[in-house]
Amino acid sequence: MSASGLVAEAVWKAIESAGSVTHEQLSMLHFLFGKNLERATRIMDQRGVKRIFGEPSGRSIFQVVGESRRKEEYFCFAEHYCACYSFFYDIVNRGEQLCCKHQLAARLSAALGTCTDEKVADDQLALLLSNL
Repeated sequence: MSASGLVAEAVWKAIESAGSVTHEQLSMLHFLFGKNLERATRIMDQRGVKRIFGEPSGRSIFQVVGESRRKEEYFCFAEHYCACYSFFYDIVNRGEQLCCKHQLAARLSAALGTCTDEKVADDQLALLLSNL
């Protein structure tokens, strides 16, 4: 993991542990993620993050609403993957970002307890995942 990735991970762990975020932590995240963090907070402000839990396994995936007029929804794993174009173009292909705005919104929303939780049967979650 890169140095910036390690710093980001330390900040995330502190936020998750406290269940809140300080101005200093937000400043560090903004330094690391720039405009993507600003976009992620807008998504959060619009209640655009839903965590879908499978039962009884407890496995989960996030469904995050995009900012475009079409309000597309993207499935993502906050730390590893997002189905959006930016994830593949800016992160996987060009390596210019650590993560996309949807991943940031999912991770921050989960850490702060502001995402909407929805429970589904494990077979429904498996069906969602099979369509990725």
